[in-house]
Amino acid sequence: MKPRQAFFACLHRSPPALFEAALWIAAEHDRDVDVPALLRDFRDLQQRVSHDLPMLPVSELAQPLLRQLNDLGFAQDDATPLRPRAALLDKVLVGKRGQPLALGLIALELARGLEIPMVGVNFPGHFLLKVPGADHLLDPCGGRRLYPHDCRDLLHRQYGANMPLKAEHLVNAEPLQMLQRLSRNLRQLHLANDDYIAALIDAERVLELGNASAADYLARASLYQRLDCPNAERFDLEHALMLSEDPIQRLRLTERLGHLPPNSIVH
Repeated sequence: MKPRQAFFACLHRSPPALFEAALWIAAEHDRDVDVPALLRDFRDLQQRVSHDLPMLPVSELAQPLLRQLNDLGFAQDDATPLRPRAALLDKVLVGKRGQPLALGLIALELARGLEIPMVGVNFPGHFLLKVPGADHLLDPCGGRRLYPHDCRDLLHRQYGANMPLKAEHLVNAEPLQMLQRLSRNLRQLHLANDDYIAALIDAERVLELGNASAADYLARASLYQRLDCPNAERFDLEHALMLSEDPIQRLRLTERLGHLPPNSIVH
């Protein structure tokens, strides 16, 4: 089974195998990634974390789990420029540096194995975690508690003071949503590092996961433009045009389509 097929097979399980699916994303980019071996090694990490957790009810162990990960060296990757390894789970497990989402996926899998209640939250710009029913969120990068005012401050630091905190920013993320976010992160990281073929692999996965936006089609169209594939670029621009609700963007897309050569027909 190819990595992409294995990835979707993980999503079709009940419940979806979120962590394993993320490993198969890494395997798409590196044929030497041994997913079964990584899953076996992960059990050793789980045992180490479990051994040092305090004797508390499982509902109170989410933050200690995150702090234990931090004590083991797992932390946010602050490298500039950020490399794709910060979102490739196999690299994060070895190097112990990653984006908040990658660290969150590791924490979620540990919590699942240890029966500690924990869910993901697709907070804008910084993935967060939550214990169901709690009045706060948790930063996967160390376990800091974030109350509504902390979330508002985090949002303002990234998007400016005019960005309001909305209820939709705090809802639980489904496995498919987290994997789509991971794929978008990798698409951007590969693009920023001039690896257009790798970015295209991620862009295709974003679209295959469904509910794609105009921005997702436009991102792949821009990759096809860089790779000199005008027919494929046209296809994605047309889909972006259909999905866009921004009049200015629609005008620009129409102009860009007008500058493309006519579709060539291959016999």
